[in-house]
Amino acid sequence: MFITYLIIGFTALVSLSAFNNPDIFHKGKHWPYAEARYGEYYRWLTSGFLHGDNMHLLFNMITLYFFGTAVEQWFGHLFPGVGSFLYLTFYLVSIVAASMATYYRYRNVQSFASIGASGAVSAVLFAAILLNPAINLFLMFIPIPIPGFIYGAFYLWYSSHAARRGGDGIDHVAHFYGAVFGFLFPLVLKPFLLVDFFAQMVSWFNSIRLF
Repeated sequence: MFITYLIIGFTALVSLSAFNNPDIFHKGKHWPYAEARYGEYYRWLTSGFLHGDNMHLLFNMITLYFFGTAVEQWFGHLFPGVGSFLYLTFYLVSIVAASMATYYRYRNVQSFASIGASGAVSAVLFAAILLNPAINLFLMFIPIPIPGFIYGAFYLWYSSHAARRGGDGIDHVAHFYGAVFGFLFPLVLKPFLLVDFFAQMVSWFNSIRLF
């Protein structure tokens, strides 16, 4: 779990520093228009360590804490000796993958910019859903547990719908593609996980029939 704690600590340090230093914020934010014209592709990564305010930072880091530790343990279990490195690589590449999706959509829109670890956190969440599709998750303000695979389907639908609608200042494109990347990355390493994923779903449905 060391890598998850390291990511949380580093992200908090950078974000809190940027709160009091607009220059860090401006130079590090994901700004597709500037990236396309000036080659500032480093923003694809740096934006994942910046947040708009304390609540934005807190929400992402709490989510990462709960799901990142489980995913990190999985990497360590299946890849002894290199699990921590693979998990850190997974997280960093997730930031870049989510940013790339946004880049191709908004590279000609000068007014668009985004920040936050949400794309990578979505990737971690969906990796956790792949590993345990029956995990109980909760929608905001609804205290009823929802199986992870159902939550994930709703999450993807909502992110896609909200991305098309736009206008709320949230980078839903990054959320969507970060989630997709997080689901697919472990499958590239261990394809058998897809069989196990569906087996767990079938087991969940069978357990429902017993009641």
